[in-house]
Amino acid sequence: MATGNWDENNRPQIPGFYNRFETKAEERIGTGIHGILAMPVKSDWGETKKVISIKSEKELKKQFGENMNLTAFRLGRLALLGNPKELLLYRMTDDNAKCSTLTLKNGESAPADIIVLESKYPTTRDFNITIRANLIAQDKRDLILFEGSKQLFAITALDSNLDEVVERINSNVENTYINAKKIDNATGSLGEVANKKFTGGNDGISAITNKHYLETMKAFESYGIDGFTLDGVTDISLQNCVKEWVIRNKDEGINIIAFLGGSKEETLEQANSKSKEFNHEDVVNVFCHGYYEGIKYNQAEVAVYVAALGTGQRLGESLCNEVTIFDEVEPRLSKVEIETALNSGTLVLTKDDSDVIIVDDVNTLKNYPDNKSDVFGSIRAVKFLNAVDGDTSLKRKDFVGKVTNDPENNTGRTLILCALKKYFETLSNAGIIRNDFTVEIDKELQAKAKSDEFFWKWNATYIDVVKRIYGTGYVKK
Repeated sequence: MATGNWDENNRPQIPGFYNRFETKAEERIGTGIHGILAMPVKSDWGETKKVISIKSEKELKKQFGENMNLTAFRLGRLALLGNPKELLLYRMTDDNAKCSTLTLKNGESAPADIIVLESKYPTTRDFNITIRANLIAQDKRDLILFEGSKQLFAITALDSNLDEVVERINSNVENTYINAKKIDNATGSLGEVANKKFTGGNDGISAITNKHYLETMKAFESYGIDGFTLDGVTDISLQNCVKEWVIRNKDEGINIIAFLGGSKEETLEQANSKSKEFNHEDVVNVFCHGYYEGIKYNQAEVAVYVAALGTGQRLGESLCNEVTIFDEVEPRLSKVEIETALNSGTLVLTKDDSDVIIVDDVNTLKNYPDNKSDVFGSIRAVKFLNAVDGDTSLKRKDFVGKVTNDPENNTGRTLILCALKKYFETLSNAGIIRNDFTVEIDKELQAKAKSDEFFWKWNATYIDVVKRIYGTGYVKK
């Protein structure tokens, strides 16, 4: 069933539920999202070209390993610290990706190949195998898989039945690392080896281009994501592609907020200039480096954490003055620099006593078009906007093709309006909008509607959070 945006000059023809949002200069409306953050990553482990759901660091290690030099773990871990409701990762690989292998030989005087071991995923992880005589039964063998000097699993007392050896390797519950395959017509028992390394593997990282990122973004479109971030990539041409992708998806009814950041060399002036060029409510541009547990994260990496934090917050919460995990921030911006950044649409961090906080939840929209007011310049308001769009569009399953559209008997239209009013009552009870909202037929547009079209409109006062507190003190003699 179709969803998306519409206007008077472009009414979609596919049956569905279409929304549009407009404000006059003095009106304040907006929406929120459901907590799913997506990020393409590079790794030396894990399934390739597949969207993987991660909800804990334990799952992250199991799915992608724990190589801090690659973005799957380094930035996946950082994202989890921001507490998104769900983190979706997609391991990109280039055409060079290849699993590592090791061929085992028998123990005959003229050793012959008998079993091929292959890593489950393309990798350069330092896997090695030791096969030795079992301490109790000397005619049987123990097989141990190591990564470097760390033992990953062991299978004891393997006999000379090669089919059984292969089956025991592949079915071992601790073996999430390798697959075994018997070579045709192989005979004999396992020969002993010590720390025999797997070879020929390739992580598939060195030749990753913007094309691979675009393929990943396409894959995420069908997963209902709310936030998107790159894995520390600062290429401006790719970031512009992300903006175009966000806009295209919004036109098709998929609301995604993208969180981006610059390189470690980028200055505040350059960041502000980029924010002004983005100038879109669904694009957030982050400036400032952050330190966490002795590790320095550049601006594009800090954007990963901000993306997770902003995407995971409840609808009524705001990133304004939000305390982060970071121990230190650089550069330390002056008040004038902070004000310039916020006016440009650049999200910045600052040190407040012992805490590193996000100053304000700004996005890059600061040059407002006629149909959008300054409320669209905050992440919280745009999350609210996206939530209303997505949540009310879900009502299409209850009504499109199922209720009548008779202007004389408004039963079908009344059912739709009652359901929508109930949803807005929920927002009002949560303190996100005032209770003086209206949900009604758009009589002006309905008067010109086709027989299968129904136009409705809503009007609500958006309740902002307190961001500035002003006090006055009087001293008496």
